[in-house]
Amino acid sequence: MMWIHTLLFATSFLIDYGFAKPVQTPFEVDATKPRKLHGRFLHITDMHPDPHYLHKAAESTGCHRRKKNKKSKNKECDSPFRLTNYTLDFLNKNWADEIDFVIWTGDNARHDDDRKLPRTPAEIYDLNRHVAAKMTKVFYNKGIPVVPSLAPGPNSITNEYSSIWSQFIPFPYLQVFQRGAYYTTEVIPNEVAVISLNTMYFYDSNKVVNGCPYKDRNDPGNLQIDWLTVQLREYRERGHVPPAPGNYFPECYIRYVELALRFQDTILGHLFGHMNADHFFFLEAEDLRIYPDEDDETKVTSDQGLLESLYVDFATLPKKPKQSELDDYAVVNVAPSVVPNPYLPSFRIFSYNITDKGKRAERTGKRKHGHRRGSEGNKANCKSDEYRNTWRCHLDRTWHSDPHSPSRRNQRWTPLGYAQYYIPHLDQANKTMKPKFELEYVTYKAEDLVPSDEGGQVLVPLRHLPEELISNSATKAEKSKFAPYRLKDLTIGSWVRLGHEIGDSSRKKLRKKFRRYMFMV
Repeated sequence: MMWIHTLLFATSFLIDYGFAKPVQTPFEVDATKPRKLHGRFLHITDMHPDPHYLHKAAESTGCHRRKKNKKSKNKECDSPFRLTNYTLDFLNKNWADEIDFVIWTGDNARHDDDRKLPRTPAEIYDLNRHVAAKMTKVFYNKGIPVVPSLAPGPNSITNEYSSIWSQFIPFPYLQVFQRGAYYTTEVIPNEVAVISLNTMYFYDSNKVVNGCPYKDRNDPGNLQIDWLTVQLREYRERGHVPPAPGNYFPECYIRYVELALRFQDTILGHLFGHMNADHFFFLEAEDLRIYPDEDDETKVTSDQGLLESLYVDFATLPKKPKQSELDDYAVVNVAPSVVPNPYLPSFRIFSYNITDKGKRAERTGKRKHGHRRGSEGNKANCKSDEYRNTWRCHLDRTWHSDPHSPSRRNQRWTPLGYAQYYIPHLDQANKTMKPKFELEYVTYKAEDLVPSDEGGQVLVPLRHLPEELISNSATKAEKSKFAPYRLKDLTIGSWVRLGHEIGDSSRKKLRKKFRRYMFMV
């Protein structure tokens, strides 16, 4: 997902976009009566409800049968309906009146891992109808925009989804959605948009697409990025599978990185799910350089492999980045899932700046596409047959990076932080001891959570915070285990500085916290 505004809401919370932007009033909202904004939104991902889930069944059967199936290699289970319903009921009771919109990054059906109980299209549709009906009741019927991201098609499945999700997709984009399952929605009319991408066109495990080759402009991945480019250009003028080298076809990854950096002043964020593990990473200008002696694609084969690769990447980040250096970065946030597989059910409540303080100045920052090591670095390699017809050798558009944009400086629409909630003792839940969502951590400074006497924006309603975070004791609050990162906001500079600190091997306590939140251990 991406989120953008007319300065697009797209660098921590966007999905992706589509073709020329038609005039629209999303969700049948009366534009003459703007909604009262809370400055918060929900990101929820990977529910995976399983209608065949059987309590106390063997994990080796996907929790479908009590007798273990020795031939099955599956060691994980999806969510019982009791958990998905509990999660949405909890959000309905505690958060539906506190948020402005919902970003919902799939997946809404069980995994197809049980050979004795194969998943059928009919089951997928039924599960999606069930979840869509619940989302409609909890959010949409209350006037809260819901933006789902899907990953099918284009085929009969896409057409079926367009029917299931019709209330969530603005009418002018239904035809685009039917073709490719991607679309854009203005969650705050004329101000903030969320773009939902079909990342299956980029995913390197998808064998029915070609992987965005430069010479095949009709490849579904290329068509989607062309569509996204038009959307970003239109918005500038007015997250399901995360984009990582190990997930995307190399050429699709290159196009996505270049687009994220080219429209850095427009995009507020990139939000994704799918991987279950809580983490963030960077898209960098350096990714666009050609290094002939290096493998283009790095596969991460385990959670520990992912963690170690992040440490290595973070260690190369600048300690005190200059504004010109920040032009070369975009941040991707990957949220943990609702499914307790293999970690614990979670969701995030983001906050963003809704004050008028620090309105954006006129765009002045334009620079040619380039890299920290010089813009001439690819020229020699691009003369070779190996690289001549690759995207790295044809990305020469002007980049729009501006230190005064909301992704770089705290102002109206800037993402400020998030609070993450989880169920810490799910294995102990039973009929007498119900599961309970609790705060896991916040990205904010603890002292910023209690509004001053002069008022100001409430980042997280105090009733949703533990006592130690709102304690009168400043020392106690500052050292709270719930506030490990102490970020003043979620601008690119804040993320780069945090990444550098985590990449420092001497910061063992911070690394331990990052690992604990990542894997819930």
